[in-house]
Amino acid sequence: MRPSHLLLAVLVAAVWGVNFTVVEIGLGHFPPLLFSALRFLAAALPAVFLVGRPKVAWKWIAGVGLVLGVAKFGLVFVGMDAGMPAGLSSLVLQIQAVFTAVIAAAVLGERPSGVQALGMLVAVAGIGVAAVDEGASGPLGAFVMVVGAAAAWGVSNVLTRKAAPPDALNFMVWVSTVPVLPLLALSLLTEGPADDLAALRGLDWQGAGTILFVAWVSTVFGFGAWGWLLRRHPASTVAPFSLLVPVFGMSSAALFLGESVTVPRWCAAALLVGGVALTTLAPSRRAAGEAGTAGPAGPAVAATAANRTPDGPDAPDARGASGAPDASDTPAPPARRPEPSLTPRR
Repeated sequence: MRPSHLLLAVLVAAVWGVNFTVVEIGLGHFPPLLFSALRFLAAALPAVFLVGRPKVAWKWIAGVGLVLGVAKFGLVFVGMDAGMPAGLSSLVLQIQAVFTAVIAAAVLGERPSGVQALGMLVAVAGIGVAAVDEGASGPLGAFVMVVGAAAAWGVSNVLTRKAAPPDALNFMVWVSTVPVLPLLALSLLTEGPADDLAALRGLDWQGAGTILFVAWVSTVFGFGAWGWLLRRHPASTVAPFSLLVPVFGMSSAALFLGESVTVPRWCAAALLVGGVALTTLAPSRRAAGEAGTAGPAGPAVAATAANRTPDGPDAPDARGASGAPDASDTPAPPARRPEPSLTPRR
């Protein structure tokens, strides 16, 4: 990997880590579900008019949009609004790699290797330590919401793996169009139109800045740059940089929000990051050595790796997202040689 590409990968991890601090600031201006809806609205517009038509079926866009946009981000924003610290949220969400591996084993038949199974146990131990620490000092219900968000992220990873979008940015922009109306409806039902209107009327530069950051910088730039890197490097080379997200998340939360990092939390971070590293980087039994199982580090990793073939990073996968052969798998019949002419040449 070139130094410039390496710096870009670190920058994306830094953006995604700092994003949790920005979300925490934004929650001081908006109700959580309204904030999430505005985030996706800003991510979709005007980008949806610039990225071209969707490159996958609408069922995948709708499925990922509902699971990732409504369930995952809705739970994260509500959990953080209920008291889950930003730094801890950036750490706990990494358990999505374990959920992804478990769901992929059940749905896609990608059996985890022994090293992956060990990594899952280590990561779960880290979650247990973090839960005990948070239960003693903060709301355990908010912690459970973020764990639920990680599970929803795991489901969306597997859906994205099945969809196999050839363009991560195009896919994420179109996915961003799906959660807007459901999140707005949930906000009106649970948070109330009075609170929503008060937040919109009181919009200031800081509130607008948080929306633009989480929409354009974290979502559009982050996923776009991540997909760009994955088209030029193996997923196993790019995926480990996602492990830097909680490092930047916890550091920025401590620096800008004054969040303390306790000794149990450091222990939880070491166990969780180490376990996720084992789970993510070790190949599964079914496809050891195949790019498609380089690791469940996130939607962009799974989706782009699914399309990677020995012929090049942009070559289409002949078997498609489901693994079933299509017409391109059937060898063409040999060309028939022309029959010799019975008419003598002149």
